[in-house]
Amino acid sequence: MKFKALTAIAALLAAPMAIAGGADDDTLIINDEIEMITKTAAPAHLDGALDELISGWHFRTDNTQEMEMDDFDNPGMLFVEQAMDTWETAEGSEGKSCADCHGDVEESMKGVKAVYPKWNDGAEEVRTLQMQMNDCRVSRMGAEAWKYDAGKAIAMEALISVQSRGMPVNVAIDGPAQAMWEQGKEMYYTRTGQLELSCANCHEDNYGNYIRADHLSQGQINGFPAYRLKNAKLNGVHSRFKGCVRDTRAETYKPGSADFVALELYVTSRGNGLSVEGPSVRN
Repeated sequence: MKFKALTAIAALLAAPMAIAGGADDDTLIINDEIEMITKTAAPAHLDGALDELISGWHFRTDNTQEMEMDDFDNPGMLFVEQAMDTWETAEGSEGKSCADCHGDVEESMKGVKAVYPKWNDGAEEVRTLQMQMNDCRVSRMGAEAWKYDAGKAIAMEALISVQSRGMPVNVAIDGPAQAMWEQGKEMYYTRTGQLELSCANCHEDNYGNYIRADHLSQGQINGFPAYRLKNAKLNGVHSRFKGCVRDTRAETYKPGSADFVALELYVTSRGNGLSVEGPSVRN
């Protein structure tokens, strides 16, 4: 029975998907003052894979879209408020807070989210924002590292993201970061799992269509961290990757793993030019 069920699912995915009409033409303005770039020309490094970049916001229902347009209605902002308290709280053996080193979050973190993941010369590695946050906690505060994509880590990433809302994503993919970018690109196009699906099969070949009840987007991650109505919490991009890989019936990677760091770098670069939206609201 299990084999027959998987065969049926594979047949469904192989068949033409229902056409949903693609993205809408609405305009995303947050709090009536921050206008987002939600559609723009694709960057040259996509090699014609996409002509236009479209934020996932355009593929959601009107009600979900409206929640993101006002911070009072956006449930993700509750986590941002929690992170503000964490920003000011001294921790660890050094008795320091984030504010002790960085000062006002609105000033010091402006533009930061837009350029992560990025190469770190000292560590000689590509770092995500959460990796950098944990390095600060351990090496500067003498505090324990946060669990990846969970609790205070994802809330702090949302707080830092808010400071860059409206700014275009602009991650660097050349120089020492190129090798990891190439690794992420290979992962994006590699079919995996019992269903033999790649990221591109859904988010490049079939965006705008329905797969079962899901209206497929381009899989842009400029809106992460994202509050998902499905699980009623703030979600990190590695957790979303994990869910997608699991849905192909493949053995997945852990949030914070080198594989997901590479994939995050590549997928983020696919959205270079779209505005930072996080925390967004998604299904």
